[in-house]
Amino acid sequence: MKLNNIKLNNDYFEFDEKFYQKINPTPLNNPHLISYNKLMFDEIALDYDEANSKDFLKFINGEKLLIGSEPYASAYAGHQFGYFVPQLGDGRAINLGKVGTWHLQTKGSGLTRYSRQGDGRAVLRSSIREYIISEAMHALNIPTTRVLALIGSTHPVHRYYGVVETGSIVLRMSPSWIRIGTFEYFARSKGAKENVKQLADYVIKNSYAHLINDENKYEKMYYEMVDKTAILMAKWQAYGFMHGVMNTDNFSMAGLSIDYGPFAFMDYFNINQICNHTDSEGRYSYLNQPYVAKWNLEVLANSLKIICELDKLNEYLKTYFHIQEKEYLTLMTQRLGLDIHKSSDSYATLVISLLKVLQTSKTDYNQFFYELSKCKNSEEIRKVIDISIYRQALDKWLEDYIELREFENEDFEKVQERMKKVNPKYVIKNYMLQEAIDKAEEGDFTLVNELLNIAQNPYDEHKEYERYSKATPLEFSNIKLSCSS
Repeated sequence: MKLNNIKLNNDYFEFDEKFYQKINPTPLNNPHLISYNKLMFDEIALDYDEANSKDFLKFINGEKLLIGSEPYASAYAGHQFGYFVPQLGDGRAINLGKVGTWHLQTKGSGLTRYSRQGDGRAVLRSSIREYIISEAMHALNIPTTRVLALIGSTHPVHRYYGVVETGSIVLRMSPSWIRIGTFEYFARSKGAKENVKQLADYVIKNSYAHLINDENKYEKMYYEMVDKTAILMAKWQAYGFMHGVMNTDNFSMAGLSIDYGPFAFMDYFNINQICNHTDSEGRYSYLNQPYVAKWNLEVLANSLKIICELDKLNEYLKTYFHIQEKEYLTLMTQRLGLDIHKSSDSYATLVISLLKVLQTSKTDYNQFFYELSKCKNSEEIRKVIDISIYRQALDKWLEDYIELREFENEDFEKVQERMKKVNPKYVIKNYMLQEAIDKAEEGDFTLVNELLNIAQNPYDEHKEYERYSKATPLEFSNIKLSCSS
């Protein structure tokens, strides 16, 4: 399909105008295409050739509107680091409309009513990070928003310490951009009950359509949101992903990972790792993520209480940790090549002890699982210890693990086959992204596109980038990033 044949529709204008602002994007100076995502071109049946057209570049840059598009920015509130902020909103994101099940949104498209002290722009480095990590998460089967394309420019953008960077735009795609913070905003508006009910109906239509005619659809929407969030947190924890800013305004009602800022995948394992240097108290540390998610769900329950029975919501929320822990243990035993149905109690103990020894032995988290998945016999398992800096604790754990593998008595090749489906050879680390950013700032976008390919195919061989399958170099390990983008 050609770009000019795409028809967008906007279903957000059924709400009162106080909940959004109709506004056109503000284009960047001298835009140029950096990358486009063939997987999402396929998703909306867009011809690859269109990516190289002037119209496509103008579309991403906000100079061209597609048929039916009425751009807007939406309002929401949110708890930021635990403190309520009554009005936030799309301060630099513009919603373009919906094609099929995908809502299109450009990030970095200029000032809106909700920009506050911001400039409405996104810089090249943060745009590259979001562009690549969105696809990396999807390839690992972690629910996430997606991306269609990335453009750069010569547009000057001023950031911290007087540094001038260049502006960039990512076209993001999601089945929904509604957040817990959206419900917080609607719940505090005039006519709150009807507004929240209308918003809930909208969320159900977009993300829980099977509930549309259900008598208790609002309560069940919440129950399913609890389930989705619990499973999402299990996947984050199992793959060592850290979001960095789990504010309620960054928390998707569709159960997706959204709004990538100072994120990180775990390097050398540290259960208390913080990836956001703004997070001085460690509220959003790796260890705390499942607990913060539950706290955010409590906030959602309080926003829904005007249309639901709060006691019912709170009662269901008690199931959250059971779901999260069960899913996490299932994922971890899969990564270890074990069958959870044979001895779940001993496997839970094994997983807990593994986390302790990975930290003590200073071992790269995801490399450990990949190296384990390569082992063809018990002797090779013992040699996995070679990737650790301090070996004694891990040596004892590996012996216990071998004992369980022998107890299960499964063919090594079959176990290997299973493990290689859940233990990627490549996980996108921040030092890799920084290498791509450094080259991109010099006008070379080759590594951006190579990393996109690696991110989308993490289980494949990428011989030219074999070094990326190894442990993160110590000097780049577990660095903290800022929210500035």
